[in-house]
Amino acid sequence: MKDAVYTLAHTIANYSLALKENEKVLLVTTSLETRDLLEALIDEITKLKAIVSIRISDQALAAQIIEKSSEKRIELIKKQDAFDVENFDAFISIVYSINDYEGKNISKEIRRKQGEALKESHEKKINERKWVLLNYPSPLDAYKAKMEYRDFKKYAFEVMNVDYQAMHEKMKPLKELMDKTDKVRIVAKDTDLTFSIKGMPSIPCVGDKNIPDGELYSAPIKDSVNGKITYNTPSPYNGNVYTNVSLTFKDGKIIEATCNEDNDKLNEIFNTDEGARYVGEFSLGFNPKIINPMGDILYDEKIFGSLHFTPGCCYDDCDNKNKSSIHWDMVLIQRKEYGGGEIYFDDVLIRKDGLFVLPELKELNFGYEK
Repeated sequence: MKDAVYTLAHTIANYSLALKENEKVLLVTTSLETRDLLEALIDEITKLKAIVSIRISDQALAAQIIEKSSEKRIELIKKQDAFDVENFDAFISIVYSINDYEGKNISKEIRRKQGEALKESHEKKINERKWVLLNYPSPLDAYKAKMEYRDFKKYAFEVMNVDYQAMHEKMKPLKELMDKTDKVRIVAKDTDLTFSIKGMPSIPCVGDKNIPDGELYSAPIKDSVNGKITYNTPSPYNGNVYTNVSLTFKDGKIIEATCNEDNDKLNEIFNTDEGARYVGEFSLGFNPKIINPMGDILYDEKIFGSLHFTPGCCYDDCDNKNKSSIHWDMVLIQRKEYGGGEIYFDDVLIRKDGLFVLPELKELNFGYEK
């Protein structure tokens, strides 16, 4: 396991962040249970003569503090966040999950105020700084994956340590095709959705931001989305988990949203602001090591044979002009065992039941069709 930890740390420092001498790195973790990775990262970062600082928090205490936030505290964290963005070149965030429901009692108003206060510095961090986000395997993650902890930890490091450079090469024909595509159609159980990505760039995600990784994303023309999509994986958001979420669109806007749980609470999320009912991202996932959902979006959005269609804010590098304080990645798996489905680019079938059918794209099937 030590070798896998150091392999990941080496990848983050040298490939994901491509750190240079004297660059300043802020290493943030939610638990000292991540100590072996922290030690490896410190070693790898300092080998490159970059400057590392570390900040350790606690998931439950952080939720408690946010829940009890005052206007003065929100102003303070706004200044702290702005300071971080101005004084660090790169950020590594390591999450150690102990409870998905931490933060459930934070009021909508506090979330809104804090989101607004941090929006400027957050966008600058995401779009103008180097960063990596990963989840260190925890017993809770193992439970969600229905695995023993030692097996899950081994699995998690295998997933995070895939060959991203090789994946990037395999992705190039899909990027070329997506860049010249106008109309996209998605078909699956309780799903028939169309939209345009004409003129929008496609962005490879190959271990340079999120880890694990393995997706290619674009964004729909804001008012072009019509039809219905039903997601077949759990969709966590702010301490709640929604299943069988179904969204109906007209001219880009969500006009109906339902789920198996609380439809009113679900629609509260989409009423957060005007952009929350429009979509900021469309992405195809193909990490060959990630097969089943576990309720953790860092893993689930990379599931082999999946896609995610994301209500909320777009990214600056694929700007469809939709701005929102939310960005909710919601996942539909199209492999046969999850009900199957098709994706069409300009009325040409490009993926069926999770497998690419065009000869130039079959490398992205990673041998699964054999």
